[in-house]
Amino acid sequence: MPLSRLQLICHPDTPDALVRAIGVEIAPSADGGLRLRYRLTGAVDGLRIPDGGLPVERLWAHTCFELFVRAEGGEAYREFNFSPGGQWMRFDFSAYRARIDSPALPAPQLDWQRAGDALTLEATLPAAALPTGALHLAITAVVERADGGLHYWALGHPPGKPDFHHRDGFAFALPAPTP
Repeated sequence: MPLSRLQLICHPDTPDALVRAIGVEIAPSADGGLRLRYRLTGAVDGLRIPDGGLPVERLWAHTCFELFVRAEGGEAYREFNFSPGGQWMRFDFSAYRARIDSPALPAPQLDWQRAGDALTLEATLPAAALPTGALHLAITAVVERADGGLHYWALGHPPGKPDFHHRDGFAFALPAPTP
């Protein structure tokens, strides 16, 4: 699979005047894993950017970039949260919002930079952290303003309130790797 360039859109119920765009590049890594590069541009000084002191169980409640991964045809999925403060968390679900215990998996590699009006986070997930075969991905972001307001970005939003777990949000199909 070649490099894919995608643009996230803000949920219509939470318009965000501070963020101009959130782009994501996704490509396979050498070991069969995934490499993601999130780039947020806008008035970064008006955002609350975590410094690494957050409880990892609640990274999703602050500025973070996220990836939801589901094997084609399956109900189970995995959620990854990547904080610009360098922290990360993973949750496993057997079905819609049905959280289950997570097995030990290798950690992703994270690198982030803040420069001018841009915040960039690169995450590399090893193959062992992903389901095998063809995948469906929901690529999302939560943006927290300095005043505490939250804004929700995704490839697409199902009707209603923001819900990154909704099956319709898994909008990017990733074919199974070829040997």
